[in-house]
Amino acid sequence: MLRWFRVVAVAEACSWAGLLIGMFFKYVAATGDLGVKVFGPIHGALFVLYAAGVLLSAREAGWSRGAVVLGLACAVPPFTSLWFERRMAARTAARQLA
Repeated sequence: MLRWFRVVAVAEACSWAGLLIGMFFKYVAATGDLGVKVFGPIHGALFVLYAAGVLLSAREAGWSRGAVVLGLACAVPPFTSLWFERRMAARTAARQLA
């Protein structure tokens, strides 16, 4: 489950990048909204998968409620899903060594 969560967290961050690039071309360069039309739904689906991944991984790894809330909050700002995934992977690894 934690490996799946890592894949989803990385994919969610990549979809953020695609959406932000699409928004740049739509609103700044004013060259069209194709990027937003493509990456908007992709990012939406990965956002939901990331949130589900936080909940399922928390159950499997025994994360605290605070960690779950932080993980869910990290779905909102761009690229913080990567930070959260690495943080929890390190904590899980440290717990397994102890």
